[in-house]
Amino acid sequence: MGISVNRGEYRRLLESLTNSEAKQKGNFVATADLACRLLSEHLNVERVSVLSWSKDQNIQFEVARVGSQPDVCRPQHLVDVGNYVAELHQHLHIDAADAVVDFRLSELRDHYLLPNNIGSLLDIAIRINGHIEGVVCLERLGDVAAWGEADISFASHVADQLALTLATSNAYYQDEMLSLFQSAIEKSRQITLLVNLNKQTVEYVNGAHEIITGIPRDRIEGRSLAELAYFKQHPEDAQQVLAELLQGNVVRQIFSLTNSRDEKIWVKFFASHFVSPMGKQYALVSAEDYTETKQNQQELEFYAWHCSLTGLYNRTYFKRQLDRMTDGKLVLLNLVGFKRYNDTYGHERGDQLLVEIARRLKHFTDARFKPPCMAARIGSDEFALLLDSDSGQDLDIHINKLYQQLSHPVAFGSESVDVRPAIAIVDIGAVTAIASPLTCADIALQHAKKKQGMPIRSFTSDLLEAFKDDSEIERDLIHAIRKKQFELYYQPLKDLQTQRYIGAEALIRWHHPKRGVLYPGTFIEIAEQKGLINAIGSWVLEAACKQLYLWQHHDISLTMHVNVSARQFFGGNLYEQVWDLLTRYPIKHRTLILEITETELMEDIRYATNLCQELAELGVGLAIDDFGTGYSSMRYLKQFPISKLKIDRSFISDLTISHQSREIVSAIIAMAKALNISLTAEGVEDQEQEMFLTENLCHQAQGFLYSPALREADFSHFIDLQSSSSIVH
Repeated sequence: MGISVNRGEYRRLLESLTNSEAKQKGNFVATADLACRLLSEHLNVERVSVLSWSKDQNIQFEVARVGSQPDVCRPQHLVDVGNYVAELHQHLHIDAADAVVDFRLSELRDHYLLPNNIGSLLDIAIRINGHIEGVVCLERLGDVAAWGEADISFASHVADQLALTLATSNAYYQDEMLSLFQSAIEKSRQITLLVNLNKQTVEYVNGAHEIITGIPRDRIEGRSLAELAYFKQHPEDAQQVLAELLQGNVVRQIFSLTNSRDEKIWVKFFASHFVSPMGKQYALVSAEDYTETKQNQQELEFYAWHCSLTGLYNRTYFKRQLDRMTDGKLVLLNLVGFKRYNDTYGHERGDQLLVEIARRLKHFTDARFKPPCMAARIGSDEFALLLDSDSGQDLDIHINKLYQQLSHPVAFGSESVDVRPAIAIVDIGAVTAIASPLTCADIALQHAKKKQGMPIRSFTSDLLEAFKDDSEIERDLIHAIRKKQFELYYQPLKDLQTQRYIGAEALIRWHHPKRGVLYPGTFIEIAEQKGLINAIGSWVLEAACKQLYLWQHHDISLTMHVNVSARQFFGGNLYEQVWDLLTRYPIKHRTLILEITETELMEDIRYATNLCQELAELGVGLAIDDFGTGYSSMRYLKQFPISKLKIDRSFISDLTISHQSREIVSAIIAMAKALNISLTAEGVEDQEQEMFLTENLCHQAQGFLYSPALREADFSHFIDLQSSSSIVH
């Protein structure tokens, strides 16, 4: 079949396509639709379509079509028709008179040609700069006929016009994108600079530069890089960045600037190198105001490394710094009795106290020590100092002054609180090979709290050995509680006026499998520190109540004194425990007497007063142990329902040689008489001491003069003998 148009008509049709509004505007879809109609109307074909290929030439899709919808569409994925694609690349068109048998279309035969009854097929590539952008497809259904040269030529010209349309569309798109890009850059809040690296000048800068730095565009654009604030304020860094860019590297950096308004700002930039088509070296720099982000980052960093309450460094930061130190000094301090204070007066008042201590600590260290000295809060009421090796000079003098400064009372309105700090000092270089400096400081701090006078202690190897020994005791103590390796011994109490034994003090002994019988001084303090004292105290209290019940059941009339630790006394369930024991062991009224030291009792006056009154209502007596060594007053003694005072053995031991001790004991006896409180002297060891106490009307005494603490069987035998002796006399 030949072409159905003459040359003039052929030219007119192409001109109508070329001059169409759609082609002039670069509207590829509308132009493709017009091309399909022209080819369909003027060539002997049943179906004309235009397919577009993706940029990567992987996918094809239909843009326009005239003629019936095929029953089965062409393959979408071009990888499935690789030979077909290669043929188009090589010859730019495929003119198949009998499409079904044409080897070039073998990949389309079964899945497209046969199902759609296609006889002849002409496909022409739409090509721009050697790159196929799509295909013009002409199909005759059923008929098999060759394609004339005029048909191919006409269709090829149409494909060329489609290529030009697509090129125009791409150009319009690129122009529009460039315009949008320029507009976006100008309105962007990020700085954009185009730098000529060969001339080291700024060829372009957008308006954001002036907004962020305060420097107008006309003072930067077209001028040397030296005019940039970055080059003026950070010349060395700027030259390094320039060198990196000239080597073709990508550079990222965050830096600070002082803008034209004398404000410190932070800028984050990204710079990349590229070469223009003319071979010139350029850098594209994108920068943004990073000030708010940096400030937020610094704030987060501050809270990550600082205590939110005191503003001092926190434990995490302190540990990081300590782990890096190989010499210097670690000073650890805490506030004795803070937990009790916090529980009594509330956390808000406790926090105020901590803030004041932190302020004093910071003020002192800033005045006395040079950087890199740092102060940190590393626990509830625990603070630490890290000092470099140069701070060791006159350290003892400084620490003594620090103690004095921290010990000043803290005022809360009209009230004031006494502060009792304890301080430990560790030479980091001397201990790192044997133990953690912080562990050593904890050990020294515990010893500082026990120390008479100023509670300041430096760590020594002797303390470490004692700590190891205590650790072994602690491990064995847990086992002892489980295996019930304890036994109560009983020391008699003598009535000095009747010369009869009227009571016993229950004293715990530990039958250690390796160390033998251990006295309370060996393990009670460790039990208190490690939270084991409640378990031991509960056992002692029950064993004593049970024994007292048995004695009374056998008509042995005695009182039982039982020591109660501060942790047990203030633990919250002592009342319930005593009530339960008195229910199970119905002993006589006021024959169970709980002893607590004067110092411990004064830790929380309000709580202690309430608990003592509740215990008194149960018929339990209260004795203040080690009286005279603490700081109680007449007002507090009147406030407590006290049944007995026990004069500390330190006053009794030198009664015969110390006039001062005799005066103190006489005063205590007089005070007890005035308050109508029973009085027991501890540690009586000779007749002279007993004589003085008897003459001064002290009520009772206990000590080695009468008997050491005895096992239950020996104690019962001792009481029997004394009772028999008194009957004989």
